[in-house]
Amino acid sequence: MLESGATIGPVEVAYETYGTLNADKSNAIYVCHALTGDAHAAGHHGDPERRGWWDTMIGPGKPVDTDRFFVVCSNLLGGCQGTTGPGSEDPATGRAYGLGFPLFTVRDLVSVHRGLLAHFGIGHLAGAIGGSLGGMQVLQWVIDYPDDISAAVVVCASSRLSAQNIAFSAVAREAIMRDPDFQNGDYYGTGRSPDTGLTIARMMAHITYLSEASMREKFGRRLQHGEEPRFAFDVDFQVESYLQHQGEAFLKRFDANTYLYMTRVMDYFDAFADPGAVGAMLEQSGTRFLVVSFDSDWRFDTEHSREIVRHLQSWRVPVTFREVESPWGHDSFLLAVPEYLRTVEAFLGRAASDIGV
Repeated sequence: MLESGATIGPVEVAYETYGTLNADKSNAIYVCHALTGDAHAAGHHGDPERRGWWDTMIGPGKPVDTDRFFVVCSNLLGGCQGTTGPGSEDPATGRAYGLGFPLFTVRDLVSVHRGLLAHFGIGHLAGAIGGSLGGMQVLQWVIDYPDDISAAVVVCASSRLSAQNIAFSAVAREAIMRDPDFQNGDYYGTGRSPDTGLTIARMMAHITYLSEASMREKFGRRLQHGEEPRFAFDVDFQVESYLQHQGEAFLKRFDANTYLYMTRVMDYFDAFADPGAVGAMLEQSGTRFLVVSFDSDWRFDTEHSREIVRHLQSWRVPVTFREVESPWGHDSFLLAVPEYLRTVEAFLGRAASDIGV
């Protein structure tokens, strides 16, 4: 049952694991992915050039050390990489859910994660870690189940989106829903899908993941063809070509309806909307937090992280905060930024020592 009261089932969950679960099942860490992530967080499936989206973070000797931890990462509810979502078959109709899939919340994402852990027989996590929407899941998890997690890592996340962030998502959804091939979300099996709208949504979102400095360094005003401008409306600048490539590549791995649902999940998230109830839960929590932001991230700037920290401190929750210098904007959480990786490694190293692994 979802937070809204709607029910859905059965729910199939796609997941990957890394490392070995110890005898008392005390060394598990859950990785919560962001908006367009999936279960393939680390390693590769036969092609070393196609490694998991957080391969910088997870693996032997890495901050989430698979020599010490058993790591679980699952595709989110509503996803399009193996977990039940809008593109899945509705048992009641025999057709894809489409927009008949019920709206869900970050709390519902956490409920499915806990269901997967029950499958493994894991009742307590040594840690949970996530960036962006992933960090929101970690925060909600500790609020709802304060005894579940020993160490929580929340990276470049927000306790609630600003009007600017909601606006970006609103425009992205409009691009998808106004595409003539959207067909009110019932495009599955028709041979037509809202590729143009989804491409535009991805292109715009990708701009917000980079910083101005990183775009200036990577592209500047360099032209794509030769040294003289073509004075036309087709792709002329390198940055245009890059965004077009990002948008088109996205079509191969993502579903437009999933994009609608996941952005809406983020819009409605408001972790501290009821401070009295949240405080009562967190004051009994034994969870230690690490909250990390990046100085060039303007999608979820450092003030978003500081707000989380202020709330946690007000309820005497142990929390460490780091603003890390990086030129790469919001995408920094996916990259090999040395100070960031060292900070996470030290924090989770303490968690490992606490359980003797």
